[in-house]
Amino acid sequence: MPSRPLHPALAGVSLTAGPALTPIAFVKAIVQAYADQHKDPAKALALAHIAPADLADPASRISAAQMERISGAAMQELDDEALGWFSRRLPWGSYGMLARASISAPSLGLALQRWCRHHGLIADDITLQLTVAGDTATLCITEHRSLGDLREFCLVSVLRNIHGLACWLIDSRIPLQGAQFPFAAPQHQDVYGVLFSGPSVFNTAPAAIRFDARYLPLPLRRDEAALQQMLQRALPLTVLQYRRDRLLVQRVRQALLTQPDQSHNADDLAALLKLSPRTLHRQLKDEGASLQALKDEVRQSRALALLLRTSRPIKQVAQGAGFQNEKSFIRAFRGWTGMSPAAFRRSGPPART
Repeated sequence: MPSRPLHPALAGVSLTAGPALTPIAFVKAIVQAYADQHKDPAKALALAHIAPADLADPASRISAAQMERISGAAMQELDDEALGWFSRRLPWGSYGMLARASISAPSLGLALQRWCRHHGLIADDITLQLTVAGDTATLCITEHRSLGDLREFCLVSVLRNIHGLACWLIDSRIPLQGAQFPFAAPQHQDVYGVLFSGPSVFNTAPAAIRFDARYLPLPLRRDEAALQQMLQRALPLTVLQYRRDRLLVQRVRQALLTQPDQSHNADDLAALLKLSPRTLHRQLKDEGASLQALKDEVRQSRALALLLRTSRPIKQVAQGAGFQNEKSFIRAFRGWTGMSPAAFRRSGPPART
C-alpha cells in the first residue's frame, strides 16, 4: 500500500466534520495549483463536499476533515505533495522519504536538522533552518524566490508540518512560544490562534516558529513500524492533540523557581503556562508527578540554599522559601530533613551574610 504524504491538515482541533475553521483561502490556493497544471479541481472539491460557490465567499470556512480530503485528492491528482508551492513538483511520497531520513536520529534536535537539510535537497525555493539562542529554539524559512499567491499557504503549511512532525517524533505536545510571518495579517487571521499556539505576529520576516530548546535533546519515541502506520494517514498529523508534554515537569519547576509571585497556586501557574488547571494536574499525573511535590521540591531547595548561604533569621528564610509563616516552614522542614532549620544550619558550613 502506498504511503500517504506527510502533509498538514490545515485546520482546527478535530478530524471529524466539526468546527469549520480552515479559511477558504487555503482551498483557493489548492484550486490555483490545479489551474497551474491546467487540470480540473471539480472531483477533489466534490470529494471534500466543497461547493464551488464557497470559493467566492472570503469568509467561508471548511472543517479539518474536508481539508484532509481535498489535500489528499489534490496531491494524488497533481502528483505534488507541495501543491504547487515550488518551482518543481514534490512527487507522491516525498515527505514520507524525509520522515524516514529523520526517524533514526538519536534526538529531536538532530532529527529536525536532518529534515531541514534534506528538504533543501528536494525543494531549493526555500531553506529551513533550526537555530538555538539561550533557551529558545527557532525554526525559520528563508525564501529564495517569490512564492506568489501561494505564499501564505506554503509558509503556514511548512511550519505546521515540521511542528506536527516534531510532536509526533517525541510523542509530546510542544507548546509554541510564538510564530511570525513576513506578510500582512490576512482577513482570516483569527485562525492563526488555532494553527499556532502562542502569539502570531505579521509583517515580520522570516517566517518562523519558536519553542523551548529543552525539547531538542529528547529522544525519539517512534520507530519504523510506527512511521509505516502513521504514513497511512499522515495528513491529520498536525491536528493530533497530545495529552502529554514531556517537558511539563521541567517547565513547572522553572516557573516555580523564577516566577514565584506568578505561581502561588494552580490557577496562577496554569495561566502562566497557558494551560487549564485541570490539564496541568492531569499532565503532571501522566508524568508521574504532582504540583504539590514539585512545590515542596522547589521550596526545599530554596530553603536549604538560604540556610546554608545566608545568615537570615529563620522567619525570613521561611518567607523566602514561599511559606506563609515560620511555624508551617519548621514543620515542613522537619518532614524533609528530620531536623529543625536551626539545627540544620548549625550542622552545615558557615553561612554568608
